[in-house]
Amino acid sequence: MTTVRPPASAMSAPSWLITPNWVHSAPAPTATASVAICGSAPAAELRAAGRHVVLAVGEHTRMPRRHRDRDVLWWMHESGLWAQRYDEVDDLDRARRLPSPQLAGGAEVDLNTLTAAGVELVGRLAAVRDGWALFSGGLRNVCSLADLKANRMLAGFDEWAGLTDRVVLEPTRVPDRPRLRLDLHGGEIGTIVWATGFRPDYSWLDVPVVDEKGRLRHDGGVTGVPGLYALGLPVLRRRRSTFLHGIEDDARYVVDHLVRTLSGTFDQSVSEAR
Repeated sequence: MTTVRPPASAMSAPSWLITPNWVHSAPAPTATASVAICGSAPAAELRAAGRHVVLAVGEHTRMPRRHRDRDVLWWMHESGLWAQRYDEVDDLDRARRLPSPQLAGGAEVDLNTLTAAGVELVGRLAAVRDGWALFSGGLRNVCSLADLKANRMLAGFDEWAGLTDRVVLEPTRVPDRPRLRLDLHGGEIGTIVWATGFRPDYSWLDVPVVDEKGRLRHDGGVTGVPGLYALGLPVLRRRRSTFLHGIEDDARYVVDHLVRTLSGTFDQSVSEAR
């Protein structure tokens, strides 16, 4: 794995401000300087420790912890959403790129709970220029789209369950006029945390199976190089492919593909049904 690096233009921020998320630990409760965060993971605990937190929000997946008194993961499993095949997904490339939902065990953690706790929301960090952090003006649109997709998912659950009284999430509360820039030299911000996560590192693969963005090219786990397969990647063959309980079917298909290819009996039409 390799860390997801911030934009090159953002790396012009003063070096003493930058803290990568992989060295982040619980903050000291006596700390007073404000924190700017790109990514959401540490926002709640930093705010709870008394820091003023400015959270840069990009494209994200909104998902409630519970729906109709059941865990949302129960709904995803029972409704068949997790079993959806990769060739049935409307926008497969986007589905494979989306960050994981910010689900925590038992507690509801979303932008509204962070806002209620005092976290300030701004748009995605676009650049750092002349000591100023510049943010996208599309915060409201990004949040509205996440709300729309979340409500569409819940409506799908209800339709599967035969329920007609729709449950709609409270819209994400966005500031009327979110800040578009932040002075990094003015003393307000003491730390920038790049909570941008990780992605696979295929630099060790000495075969032409990686695209220009560093992503593995494959069709349901089968690469263009004979004998080279993938498992555990997002929406590899089904939406559940990244989970332990979801990798079983994928592994069975990959092994079957390999055995039949080696024996010369592979039938694509038969395997596609799996």
